[in-house]
Amino acid sequence: MNISFRFRPRLLDHLGGYSRQDLTHDISAGITVGIVALPLAMAFAIASGLPPQAGLFTAIVAGFLISAFGGSSVQIGGPAGAFIVVVFSIVERYGVANLMISTICAGVVMILIGMLRWGGLIRLIPVSIVIGFTNGIAVLIGLSQVKDFLGLQVENMPAEFFHKMAVIMQSLHTADPTTIALSVTALATVVFWPKSYAGHDSLFGRLIARLPGTLVALAMGTLAVTLLDLQVVTIGSAFGEIPQGLPPFTVPEFNWDTVRYLFAPILTIAFLGAVESLLCARVADSMTKSKHDPNQELVAQGIANIAAPLFGGFCATGTVARTVTNIRAGGRTPVAGMVHALTLLVIMLGAAPLASNVPLATLSGILMFVAWNMGEWREFIRLKNFSYAYRTILIATFVLTVVTDVTVAVEVGLVLACVFYITRMSTLTRVEPLTAQERTALGIAREDIEVVRVVGSLFFGAISKLEGIAEDHRLMPRVMVLDFSALIQLDTTGVEALTELYQRLKDHGAELRIAGASGQPLSVMERSGFVDKIGQTAFFKTLTEACDHHPG
Repeated sequence: MNISFRFRPRLLDHLGGYSRQDLTHDISAGITVGIVALPLAMAFAIASGLPPQAGLFTAIVAGFLISAFGGSSVQIGGPAGAFIVVVFSIVERYGVANLMISTICAGVVMILIGMLRWGGLIRLIPVSIVIGFTNGIAVLIGLSQVKDFLGLQVENMPAEFFHKMAVIMQSLHTADPTTIALSVTALATVVFWPKSYAGHDSLFGRLIARLPGTLVALAMGTLAVTLLDLQVVTIGSAFGEIPQGLPPFTVPEFNWDTVRYLFAPILTIAFLGAVESLLCARVADSMTKSKHDPNQELVAQGIANIAAPLFGGFCATGTVARTVTNIRAGGRTPVAGMVHALTLLVIMLGAAPLASNVPLATLSGILMFVAWNMGEWREFIRLKNFSYAYRTILIATFVLTVVTDVTVAVEVGLVLACVFYITRMSTLTRVEPLTAQERTALGIAREDIEVVRVVGSLFFGAISKLEGIAEDHRLMPRVMVLDFSALIQLDTTGVEALTELYQRLKDHGAELRIAGASGQPLSVMERSGFVDKIGQTAFFKTLTEACDHHPG
């Protein structure tokens, strides 16, 4: 089996038979996705505590590279809602410069994961953890937008949950009616716009229906501020003008002490970026009946996260909403994602000054919709249908994501998942002597032989059951036969327990025999030296042979 990584972007697989029709579909889809991405890129950056152009730079640079080098045909990359809470927390705690260093280092980590072919391991994360932290992030995104949605007079919104809630409650009396009107209008536009023109037969109706609701909301809010001279916070008043072009290539200063200091945010960005991108790629696979290469995708994500900060951007990953838009708009190959990035670049070069009048209230309304759409709220209703372990892991991950951070939430979620799995596996493991009826049915007549059947997995969580059959107070048989025909897994702790059992029996002048061992359990016993210790003659293919055998 070849385990070496082979760098081969999915783009190369499509270029061989690429047709003019493919190009037409990709250009059309890419432009559509670029228009959809425009307000989202700025909104995600602002919500993360960064200037709006940082979101545009990320969408352009990272979006192009993820499509050019990725392992998915239709995935669109860029700034994502899942990163808002993480980035905001890092910016507040470590500063923007250290965010850039963390993102670059996280990119290196993702490349290493991909080159080591560990991309498939991401799928081992339980769905309860994924739903828990996704819903938690959605709640935090919504809370992060309350200030701009209501127009609260708060200079700096804290990142910590309880402190943030206290500040919001203390500032509710400063809410601005004009700001609320703009944000509610934007939210309603995004929610109802596609539905309001659904089913229209006229050419005008069909053209209008193709416009994304986010773009319509952005245009309406900007026009309202411009024409009515509304006194609300805008991109221009909060951040100044958006530059018409990418910033110069800049490499931040690295040193080992800084990297060690940023170890936690590096791992958080790498983990979240890897999980989000591969989950997004799986969604794309289900819609297009294709299959992505998770390792190539992670390498592309790593390249993008290294490059984006060098051009004024921040962390990026696969984005479900834009990927689904790309598929529905007819995108067929990674060229569509590259066109999406170029579309944003053209818009920024030609229309950046127009963004000055974009109200933050409009962007907050759009993000409120993103937060609601991001959460899988039905899962809370369905919790009663699942096991206690599933409910505990999901709720714990959700609550910890909201009140602490994603890293702690996922760590605790994984620990709980392991504990429940170990508990479950230990309850499925059975170590029990054969009953009199079973001995009669198998023709075991010798009274000096005790047969113990071991079923399931003999691992560190279940060895107490094996230890119970050789306690000092019980009468030892002359021969103990362990029936391993139903044993499916054995670990080194289980081998240690077998060794102790063998020694205890030997001290009492008794003999240990193993029957029916095969596959992984037999391999572990051979590699650990247990077979050599007790001798090949103690192993038998069947239980009958083990019970009928008479020494020398």
